[in-house]
Amino acid sequence: MKTLKVGMLGCGVVGSQIARLLVENKSDLTSRAGANLELVKVAVKNINTKREGISSSLLTDDAKSVVNDPEIDLIIEVIGGISPAKELILAAIKNGKSVVTANKALLAQSGAELYTAADNANVDLYYEAAVAGAIPILRPLRESLVGDQVHRIMGIVNGTTNYILTKMDESGTAFDDALKQAQSLGFAEADPTADVEAIDAASKAAILAGLAFHSRVSDADVYREGITKITATDVKVAKAMDMVIKLLAIAELTPEGEISVRVHPALISRTHPLASVRESFNAVFVEAKSAGQLMFYGKGAGGEPTASAILGDLVAVARHKVSGGIGPKESDYADLKIAKIGQTKTRYLIRLNVADKPGVLESVAHVFAAHGVSIQTVRQTGAGDKAELIVMTHSSTESALSETVKDLSKLPAVTDVASVLRVEGVN
Repeated sequence: MKTLKVGMLGCGVVGSQIARLLVENKSDLTSRAGANLELVKVAVKNINTKREGISSSLLTDDAKSVVNDPEIDLIIEVIGGISPAKELILAAIKNGKSVVTANKALLAQSGAELYTAADNANVDLYYEAAVAGAIPILRPLRESLVGDQVHRIMGIVNGTTNYILTKMDESGTAFDDALKQAQSLGFAEADPTADVEAIDAASKAAILAGLAFHSRVSDADVYREGITKITATDVKVAKAMDMVIKLLAIAELTPEGEISVRVHPALISRTHPLASVRESFNAVFVEAKSAGQLMFYGKGAGGEPTASAILGDLVAVARHKVSGGIGPKESDYADLKIAKIGQTKTRYLIRLNVADKPGVLESVAHVFAAHGVSIQTVRQTGAGDKAELIVMTHSSTESALSETVKDLSKLPAVTDVASVLRVEGVN
């Protein structure tokens, strides 16, 4: 049986699991790939660091020697970040090596360049692990649903933020306390910015949108809001309405035939399938013309889950290497435009602190009407100086709602606009 030599860039939490599973599952992987998969070189920062189960003879601190080694057939990239990962992947592709990567930030920023390079070199570029860890979502979009028309994707694609929001919902915990819990359990980094400010989720949204709508979408195209402004009061109000707050990555076709791509906190009904996705788990909800509604659920991060997705890709590209073919190339034929966030339509929940006196509701309603934003329900809580209006709107454009909020804040009777949250998945 043919032997395919594998080089790996990086050997952290994910890389060490890949190396372990390549050894433990060697027989099965060989049978499935149709070739003996042999890990022959691993690029690391410090070759003196002990790595359990990995022979020191495989280690090198010269990453270029891995991608330029003529004997290596396949490359796994788990360094992360933009540089030097980008340069190394491009070098590997130029040298005729198929690449498996989990690098969502790089794909979201420079995917077009990488796809073009892979097409020109006639090699595979696989990246299932870049979105939602072990959950198979990218290949279904690229292959299983290629005969259908996807209308909308809505997903929970960041485990850290989902853990924080779960704790806030179930325990009434404040954001800062929930974040500390996540950090103590290893669900959040010491610097959680990429997660809580939705940078990580935005990269994944770009990748999902590009595959679903056959167009090139970068992270710069994604409207982004994090969860740092979500308060215990927001969560309490959501509960009272039988709803839950989630950080959602949304990609959808607009009536004008453009792509709306956004990541932000949103209210969803507790009856929606995504509402039951707890703690660090991920889920992606897909709506397609013929297939209808589909949901993909599972572990979205971690060493073993991510390694599982990478090894699945490795077996796929190994099969192509054995048979002399390659997998599906980039599909960007549709070349759809990206809709501006102001054009995006959804429903909103607005909380206003107001003076409890005659005429307040009328003045508030007048502002909504002036901007063409239709009110569905209004509820008042409290009295006197602590009165609060909770307004649920019908579907409205982002721009109209934004102007409405600006004018509401100018009303003498409105103390402040406490919060504005989008409402998704509700008819």
